[in-house]
Amino acid sequence: MRTDDETCDAEVIARVTPSAEPGPTPPPDGDDELVRQLYPALHRLACVVCPPERDPRDLIQDALERALRHGPLGALDAPLPYLRRAVVRLAANERRGLGRLRRATPRLAPTSDAEVPAYPSDVGELLALAPLDRAALWLADVEGRPSAEVAEILGCRPDAARARVARARRKLRSLLDEEDAR
Repeated sequence: MRTDDETCDAEVIARVTPSAEPGPTPPPDGDDELVRQLYPALHRLACVVCPPERDPRDLIQDALERALRHGPLGALDAPLPYLRRAVVRLAANERRGLGRLRRATPRLAPTSDAEVPAYPSDVGELLALAPLDRAALWLADVEGRPSAEVAEILGCRPDAARARVARARRKLRSLLDEEDAR
């Protein structure tokens, strides 16, 4: 009697190995049989080390894909330990990435309007500009992009982008002069 996991594993192995249907088939290099032999052990390991947000079969697929980029599995001296290490490292990378995401999520949460941060620089004046003016100014002055690129990014003509940048510079200059006068 097969469980659902065993059925899914058999389906994955069947997809990885070439079928007997007519059409172009890859030359037999022994990798399909090797994958059949190694898959159950790799799946058990992946089920243990895989983060809950990820499917263990995806880890195995990624490990096999990376190993096969460098050549056939049969060329490896010890394919099972190599693939085990690859699965463990991929799981660790996934856990690190998910951990960073979990730590960053509270910082990305929306804040109330009462919590407007006070910036110690001229960022406050930049925030007074319209979003498109801010974007145009950033692209042109900070990133040094030509007006054709700024226009393409903003979705306007190059002459309109140049005018927008000039207006944004004028407005920012007047805001900075007002602050200096205080």
